[in-house]
Amino acid sequence: MSNNSILLKIENSIAYITLNRPEVFNSFNREMALTLQSILDDCEANNEVRAIVLSGNGKAFCAGQDLKEVTSPELNPGFKKILEEHYNPIIKRIRSIQKPIIGAINGVAAGAGANIALACDIVVAHEHVSFIQAFSLIGLVPDSAGTYFLPRLIGFQKAQALAMLGDKVSAQEAERIGMIYKVIPLDSFEQDVEKLALKLANMPTKALGMIKELFNASMTNTLDEQLDMESKYQIEAAQSNDYAEGVAAFIEKRKPNFKGN
Repeated sequence: MSNNSILLKIENSIAYITLNRPEVFNSFNREMALTLQSILDDCEANNEVRAIVLSGNGKAFCAGQDLKEVTSPELNPGFKKILEEHYNPIIKRIRSIQKPIIGAINGVAAGAGANIALACDIVVAHEHVSFIQAFSLIGLVPDSAGTYFLPRLIGFQKAQALAMLGDKVSAQEAERIGMIYKVIPLDSFEQDVEKLALKLANMPTKALGMIKELFNASMTNTLDEQLDMESKYQIEAAQSNDYAEGVAAFIEKRKPNFKGN
């Protein structure tokens, strides 16, 4: 599936996915949500892609749901369909793809847009970005795994307060409380995101995918279960070509050339 609501560029083993409805601050309608799912599937299947960057076009990253769609008698798919067919599958794809996903947050991230951002593996934002759990301000509750990831990132009390009050969180505050990885200066944002993506694309992709699975499992595993899973994955990682290359490069005092397998 392809249309202008999502842009895709693949370069240097990096898939740049850009939300592209800037006239409505990249808010989601059904077409855009289904297109993003399709593009994420394509990136997962494409062996050329070893890292993914998710960003937005224009002044916003994503303002969440397009309210014109849900208030239109002709277009409104209903909240059940929106959640079960739009946002929940997007979140599940972001967390299950065995490749690192950078959330490059270029502007305000609100509602579902904020929670899609927080589901990414590494989240960076420029200095003028803000995040807002806007749901309660219109009588709704957080979705798109906001009540799952936010308390795990910043703690129960802070997360619940932000969800209830709908406070705006600056990029600097988001970094300070552990909501995101790093704030990047606006004037070097695109270049620094590219450097980060290139670094990930040239790392051992299989190991990064395993790290992602381990952190996913750690949300619910017991200590014993997590130790067992670490052992299983470490044994598998030690049999990879990238491990052999990494060790050889270390011994030979050279830069490794990882192939992602």
